[in-house]
Amino acid sequence: MNIQLALDRMSIQEAIDMARWTEPYIDWIEVGTSLIKEFGMASVEAMKREFPGKVIVADVKTFDNAIYEFELCYRAGADVATVMGASPPVTVDLCIKTARTWGRQVMIDLLHTTPEEQAALARYREAVHCRHVSKDQQENGTHLTGTGAYGNAPGTGDALTGNRRAAPSGAPGSASVSPAELRIAAAGGIILDSLPGLLAMKPEVIIVGSSITKAADPVAAARSFQDCIRKLGRR
Repeated sequence: MNIQLALDRMSIQEAIDMARWTEPYIDWIEVGTSLIKEFGMASVEAMKREFPGKVIVADVKTFDNAIYEFELCYRAGADVATVMGASPPVTVDLCIKTARTWGRQVMIDLLHTTPEEQAALARYREAVHCRHVSKDQQENGTHLTGTGAYGNAPGTGDALTGNRRAAPSGAPGSASVSPAELRIAAAGGIILDSLPGLLAMKPEVIIVGSSITKAADPVAAARSFQDCIRKLGRR
């Protein structure tokens, strides 16, 4: 499992400093949506310039205008760019094709997708499929427990993906693809105690934000995540 450090709601320099402090314990660096919205592609360029050996993720959350936005990310140095799985199918398809042209990667954010939509997206086996609890869900309605934001919130469907309940179990077209068949990432409210429960998904990427960036000692927090993942991996 790779640790992806999510950097949001800070300046570019603060993001660089945070990544520098925790660099020995993280694998992927996410230039968060808030950084991109506030500072544009300069934030992606700066992160790739400072950390050329790390996988840089531009969390642009594309919903339309796929080719233009993904080329912006890749031109700025991103290794991975994100598209919302709930966007029009043509948008996801164009993101995948653009990534292939550039020799880069796509992360599909499954936030607020139905089981049917996830099944359709599963044809993109080369993409990383991100199961995501949104910030708003974490702060305004999704019940958080000691294992993180991975319970069901009434009316919201699966809190891990933010799914809409479009069809009951067993209904035609509602079959989902086994996570074992896909490259999986998990994001949203992840704490150390979340990690054992996430192993069942066999995630390739664990995305951690405030549990590291808002910790009293971010370096110690990042080290703890790395140590825990290594111990779990040896079981």
